[in-house]
Amino acid sequence: MGVVILLVMAAGVAAMLTRKLPTAFALVILAVVIAFVAGAPLTGENSVIDTVLQEGAPALAATMIAIVLGSWLGKLLEETGVAATLVRKIVEFGGDRPVVVALGVLAVSALVGTVTGSAPAAMLAGLIGIPAMIAVGIPKVTAAGTILMGIAVGIPFELPLWQFFSTALELPVPTVRGFMVKLFPFALVAAVLYVFVESRRRGVEHTWSLKSVADKPRSPSRRQRLGDAPWYALLTPAVPLILALGFELAIIPSLLAGVLYALVTTTRPREMNKRLLRTLYGGFEVAAPPIALFIAIGILLAAVKLPGAVEALEPLVKAVSPQNTVLFVGVFTLLVPLCLYRGPLNVFGLGAGIAGVLISAGIYPAAVVLGMATSYNQVFGVADPTSTQTVWAAQYAGVSPQQVMVRTLPYVWAVALGGLCVTAATYL
Repeated sequence: MGVVILLVMAAGVAAMLTRKLPTAFALVILAVVIAFVAGAPLTGENSVIDTVLQEGAPALAATMIAIVLGSWLGKLLEETGVAATLVRKIVEFGGDRPVVVALGVLAVSALVGTVTGSAPAAMLAGLIGIPAMIAVGIPKVTAAGTILMGIAVGIPFELPLWQFFSTALELPVPTVRGFMVKLFPFALVAAVLYVFVESRRRGVEHTWSLKSVADKPRSPSRRQRLGDAPWYALLTPAVPLILALGFELAIIPSLLAGVLYALVTTTRPREMNKRLLRTLYGGFEVAAPPIALFIAIGILLAAVKLPGAVEALEPLVKAVSPQNTVLFVGVFTLLVPLCLYRGPLNVFGLGAGIAGVLISAGIYPAAVVLGMATSYNQVFGVADPTSTQTVWAAQYAGVSPQQVMVRTLPYVWAVALGGLCVTAATYL
């Protein structure tokens, strides 16, 4: 039975890789098939309908709420010009010094990455940041990679991500927060090295190939007419982080405080109601795809935790899971590419199911799985050519996602290695 479940999982990976099915749909179908193969009844206790579908779908509800709030805050940063102002100030400070401009954009990307991930974060920092870097001579591939590496620096402090790992792995938020703080230095060092090495390896390239430059001048946008956001509003991305990390406030209240701070510091009282509703609805549009994915992940987690599935998979997974710390680091470092292209170790795909098996079968403690999943997520968030932020950044810079992957993969692979070493030293 275990072999059959593994074959079903392989078929699911193939369906996602070949884009025969969207990831969320593939995960739900995979969960239902796994449940039936594991001998689950149609209804009742540990069943397909009542356990896998009914209980699994809302299992990550707290994460979904955090995603909505993060997207809402991201829309506020966009509409009020906070993100654009941060980038413009950095570019003005950097002048014609390419490395300084790139490091500044990297910092803004990291700050935005703590609020919201995926394509919205790349757009907030990249709409102005990528053209600015290209204009001062940063190579186009390096410019796109800088945005992504910056977001990766912010990922360890992305509050919705804390909530996801806490709920999915059934770990307290302080445990997740503690490991993320340990992962942060690796991401920061790798990102700074990327900027210094990649911006100088090919030298300055004074080119401009963005299509928008050739377009005829457009009338100024509402944000441009309003000018820069007030200096105190620029602290908005740091507010949720300070509350959650410094004061250990719960994640959802911290994000709500960030929304309120952004609103109060940028909006006149008579305009608050309209802006609140407008940005909230816009946030729902941004949050819809990840919410659909988290519903599917919850269903998949419920399926792989069924007693029949755990009993079938435990001997097979245990046989190939190293317990020695050195082997653990070596094996899982070599497996890093399996989180790319929606592979089996992608935590926002089948990797979530594998994580559930490792925990429910007692092969690794949940804290170890947390270290593995977050380390792999650093790679997926930057170098995966199928991730939305990578596709957007690459296309906006005028290069291919595969070119960005080749440039960034060595750096984020090193971050994953660092995270796995910390995992082995701390929890094994």
